[in-house]
Amino acid sequence: MERDNRANRYTPETRDRAVRMVFDNLGSYPDRATAIRAIAPKIGCSRESLRRWVAQAETDGGAREGVRSEERARIKDLEREVRELRQANEILKKASAYFAQAELDRPLKR
Repeated sequence: MERDNRANRYTPETRDRAVRMVFDNLGSYPDRATAIRAIAPKIGCSRESLRRWVAQAETDGGAREGVRSEERARIKDLEREVRELRQANEILKKASAYFAQAELDRPLKR
């Protein structure tokens, strides 16, 4: 499965700089939405991307309720591990059933 190239289009440094620009310039604009609308083209990203970055930065900083980035990464790792364990269990169940059937099909020794 190929990853979408757009998923990592912006470096973490670019994201951090964009978020910092929004927070630093909030006083120059009537509200956060206007600041984001003005700053997004300067960074070269969409307004929605910048809005999500700002919201996640607020969550990570404790100013907003939600799942922090570290927690989100941990959840993602745990979900991957659960998926792999379920696949391994399914393989083991099939192998167990196969060998059990082979044991039943074997002629008895007398």
